[in-house]
Amino acid sequence: MANQAPDRRRVLEMMAKAAAASQFLGFSRWVFAGEHQHGSLARVESKPANYQPQFFSAGEYQAIEVLTELIIPKDESPGAREAGVSEFIDFMAAHGEVELQTPMRDGLRWLETRAKDAHGTAFSNLGSAQQEVLLRQVAYQNKEGEQDVAGRKFFELIRRYTVMGYYTSRVGLEELDFPGLRFYTQSPGCPHKEDPEHQHLPGAKF
Repeated sequence: MANQAPDRRRVLEMMAKAAAASQFLGFSRWVFAGEHQHGSLARVESKPANYQPQFFSAGEYQAIEVLTELIIPKDESPGAREAGVSEFIDFMAAHGEVELQTPMRDGLRWLETRAKDAHGTAFSNLGSAQQEVLLRQVAYQNKEGEQDVAGRKFFELIRRYTVMGYYTSRVGLEELDFPGLRFYTQSPGCPHKEDPEHQHLPGAKF
């Protein structure tokens, strides 16, 4: 993502975490970008039809699914839902990612409170337009009230892990035409010669 890429240490950390997650056989959609095709075929055959959340409740997991899809929606390209980003986030929380556990649960409760105060129902029950308006308020407003600070911190957390889950997945890197997903007789050059700064690459919507 142009001008939004994490530093080298963060990239290596992301890839290491994703590689560890790839050993889990319970994902129904998320597939690690670094898996070799011949090794991933057996995994595809053994994938469950539905992912069973390990850390978050059913309601929390549904809200995460909605949020991640709002951040990286499907358009001409697959979005976060197709990449299984919510599965990745739940797995990371269940396997010791401390910054995802209490802060994420607290943030989800905060979001539910905002949704119910504004519309009288849970965030996941809102129409997509209402969900997007609420998320934009959290992402972009400049107020300094305590609730707004909490909302922005939650948004930054869910956005960071949405991007991590998407761009360490096979779906995400296929959308970037990543050369490492193909076999070559010699090392390829960058496929984006007309855009050396990679300004065209898709980023998160929020």
